[in-house]
Amino acid sequence: MSWVAAVARLRARREPGVLVTVAAVRGHAPRRAGAKLVVGRTETWGSIGGGNIEAVAIDRARELSGTAGPEPEMMEFALNDKVTGRHGVQCCGGSVTVLLEPLPVVQAVAVFGIGHVGLELARILARHDLDLHLTDSRPDMLTGERLGVLADAVAQIHVHHTPLLPEEVLSELPPGAHVLIMTHDHAEDAALCDAALRTSGLGSIGLIGSSAKWARFRQRLAAEGGHDAAAIARIKTPIGTAGITGKEPATIAVSVAADLLRTFEQPVLQEVSDPVDAELRLRAPA
Repeated sequence: MSWVAAVARLRARREPGVLVTVAAVRGHAPRRAGAKLVVGRTETWGSIGGGNIEAVAIDRARELSGTAGPEPEMMEFALNDKVTGRHGVQCCGGSVTVLLEPLPVVQAVAVFGIGHVGLELARILARHDLDLHLTDSRPDMLTGERLGVLADAVAQIHVHHTPLLPEEVLSELPPGAHVLIMTHDHAEDAALCDAALRTSGLGSIGLIGSSAKWARFRQRLAAEGGHDAAAIARIKTPIGTAGITGKEPATIAVSVAADLLRTFEQPVLQEVSDPVDAELRLRAPA
C-alpha cells in the first residue's frame, strides 16, 4: 500500500497516526531521502530502512499520537558501530535525519439543512481540513449543480439525502461530531434536537432560530421528550458570534463558522478520578 493510501485509510478510520519521512541522508544509509513510513496505533505501512532507525521512529511516532496537540519534530541517527541504539546497532557509516509529522483525527461537522444559510456555511467550512456532513430531506438542495461550489473543497464532504428521517444520520456520525441544526421545517428541527440529545458521543449541538422558537422547543423537549434541564442546556441557541446581527445568509454563516472554530479550540475535559485534577485540567490552556 502506498503511503498516500495509508494516510487515507487512517483518516477514514478516524485513527491518529504519524507520517515519517527520511528528510536527509549523509553517507551510506538504508534508504534515500524521501522514503516514507506511516505509523498507526497498531499497524505500519512503508519503510524508512528497518532496524534501529525504524523501530525508534515507530516508538516515538506512537508517543506523539498519544499526546494532545502534537507538533512535527526531527530525529537524527548516526549509523556507526560506536552508537548503540535502543533496538540495536546499524553501522552503514552515514547519518539519517527523519521528520515526524503527526496526522491527527480531524474535526467532524454535520449541517442539517442546506438552504441559503446552510450552503453558505458549507462553503466556508469546506475550506478547512475536516469531515463535513451535509444533510437535507429535500433532494433539490443536494444536487450536483448546487453543490458544485464545493468542488475545490479541502474538507472531505459526505452528502446525506434523508427524505423521511433526517435524524437517522446522527447515529452514523463519527464520535465527537459537531451538529448544526438549521432545516427549513421547525418540526424537523425539533425532531433533530430530540434525537441529538438521545445520541451519545456527539460534540456540540447548535440550533438556528429565535428566542421564541427556542422557548417552544425547550418546553417540548422537557414535556414530550423527557429531557432534564442539564441535557437541554447542551443545545446552544442562538448560534453564531455575539454582536454580529446581520441577517444575510453569508453574514450568518460567517458568524456561525467563527463560533464553531472557537469551539474546536476549547479543551476537552477528560474523565479523571480526582476532582481537583479535573478542575486543573479544565483551567489548563488549550
